[in-house]
Amino acid sequence: MPSKTRNSPSSNRNRPSVSIIGAGRLGSALAVALENADYQIDAVIARRLAKARQTSKLLDGETLPLDENQLSRLPASDINIISTPDDQIPVVAKRLADLGFTKGKRQVFLHTSGALSSAVLSPLSATGASVGSLHPLIAVTEPKTGARALRQAFWCIEGDRAAVKAARRIVKNLDGHSFSIEPDKKPLYHAAAVMVSGHMVALFDIAIGMLVKSGLSRKIAREILLPLIQSNARNLAGVDTARALTGSFARGDLATVERHLRAMADNGLKEETALYSILGSRSVELAKRVGTDRKALKRIKKLLQESQTHTK
Repeated sequence: MPSKTRNSPSSNRNRPSVSIIGAGRLGSALAVALENADYQIDAVIARRLAKARQTSKLLDGETLPLDENQLSRLPASDINIISTPDDQIPVVAKRLADLGFTKGKRQVFLHTSGALSSAVLSPLSATGASVGSLHPLIAVTEPKTGARALRQAFWCIEGDRAAVKAARRIVKNLDGHSFSIEPDKKPLYHAAAVMVSGHMVALFDIAIGMLVKSGLSRKIAREILLPLIQSNARNLAGVDTARALTGSFARGDLATVERHLRAMADNGLKEETALYSILGSRSVELAKRVGTDRKALKRIKKLLQESQTHTK
């Protein structure tokens, strides 16, 4: 298969050129996904040159690898995507602004933070650049599978008019779906995403630990829990959260909840008991919506509250 270089006739010249600043999991996946969508990836920048080279080798075109000390060599790309950790975004924005990276034309700078608004790029907007944010609601663990997951994903977009236009075009070219959040609501939006992403992984790990206490290996525990998570995801895709709820709380099964709490107490699982009680209280509210016996649910909620008091 021939390489797609910058002068390749197979490249779509209607697509903007892009540089990726921050070649971690997401940045590398974005570089691959965008090149697959016929964007020209001018450069990838990482803390270490070896990492930038590693990402550039995933691409077919002539992409310039740079380390963080070579920002002055950043090409004048149409779009610059900053996918560094959140605390580094304002640092990078200031460095780029100090280096005069508007290059005499109205470039677009987008960051990929879910919790920060485009205001964090104000040093660049002050120099005449367009600024915005572009956050995918996808969990990325490595570049190639991440690039596939970014296609048809949902993306949160905000910023000035030109930046939003550029971001929407990227999403469209990746066959994705875009939506917008008010800038001051982005931390709440991102916290919601963490609830069903990072916290879901943490809950999965806690459940594995509980099964290990029950006598299973971590390998077996993981294997038997994954289909349960997948079945819940399928249920949630088809019905409202209240109707997707199954198990002890959906039935109003007080005796089973009592057994759960006693078993966790007997095994010294205080943190697990606290989490079970907090999430159980929400499950009680969901069960109410679908007509589960109110008296039973009231007794369950009281039991959970008592349990929380004992674990403090």
